[in-house]
Amino acid sequence: MNEMYDMSIVTHNWGVMSVLGVIFINIFMLFGIKNLAKYTRALSLFTPIVGTTIGIVIFTGVVMMAAKHLDFTAQNIVMIIFAIILIYLEVKRSLGLKRLNKKEENAFKNYKSYALKIFILEILVILSISLWMWL
Repeated sequence: MNEMYDMSIVTHNWGVMSVLGVIFINIFMLFGIKNLAKYTRALSLFTPIVGTTIGIVIFTGVVMMAAKHLDFTAQNIVMIIFAIILIYLEVKRSLGLKRLNKKEENAFKNYKSYALKIFILEILVILSISLWMWL
């Protein structure tokens, strides 16, 4: 049981790092792609990767909770809340792109600043829970 718990901790940490990596790749794509149609296409291909990385973190967290006999500690509850916040932010960002008025001249520029704020908020959420757990 301890081996499963230790392995899930390592996998969980790698999952959190991959979520951060995916966010940074999203930021690079946001500023690297200048055309809205190309960005929308790239994001439609990349969004499942974002969902998968968040799912990895949630799944490994569930495995760790099962290894601890479903012991709900304050740390576990906070991590669940942070996972919900992260999913909410991703949905909000993708809906912002979906509802974007493509005929408006500065629509993509406005979306870039909106998405960057969400990405920064996601990074802060991940770093705050990570620092709290590692200290």
